[in-house]
Amino acid sequence: MPPQYLSWGAPPPTWYIDQLMRHENRPYYVGLLKAAELQGASHHAVMEFQIITNKQIPKMRVGRSMLVFYYRKYFSQVSNALKDFKTDAGTMKLSSPELTALDLLRYLHVAGSIDAIATVLSDLATRMKADKLASLARQFERTVIQRLGYLLERLGHEQVAGPLESYLHENYKPLPWVMLEPQNRKEHAQESEPPLVRSTRWHVIVHRYPEIDE
Repeated sequence: MPPQYLSWGAPPPTWYIDQLMRHENRPYYVGLLKAAELQGASHHAVMEFQIITNKQIPKMRVGRSMLVFYYRKYFSQVSNALKDFKTDAGTMKLSSPELTALDLLRYLHVAGSIDAIATVLSDLATRMKADKLASLARQFERTVIQRLGYLLERLGHEQVAGPLESYLHENYKPLPWVMLEPQNRKEHAQESEPPLVRSTRWHVIVHRYPEIDE
């Protein structure tokens, strides 16, 4: 154990998460905001070490680190979007930029706000491939695809978002409307207030534009 970690009470999770999940005999990947941070697309340090797995596991504190587990039922659907990320103690499974983006819109509560998600996407989008995103999006809920498509367009990444639009309009006729921020999460708009815009491309109702943390 390097001396700098002695005061932490444990080594960093990147050193042991792969062995821990092998012991649990569960598929997993490091995802969400933690994956974005490891890919250089987070403007702030992430306080939780976020893991996606197919078992309901309570969060656990290991030394200074908080490991938080999020549930995904089917892993075969996203297995091609995982990569081996080199760590100081070996490797661990990490979500690709495309999977990270989709997951952030699926697990909206994890990021804390649509502003935080938009801020991450502003950097992450430059690492995403349109064809990979469109293929992977088929494994996600329609509302996730709509919100992600709108945000990518809003952030100036229409080329990445384009295939998502094609998929939606080919498979959902008519395409239902969805709010950019779910009603129970809106902090800046009352239900009675008219939306700023209705995106006819994505069928997304926007009550306020996301603010990017520069």
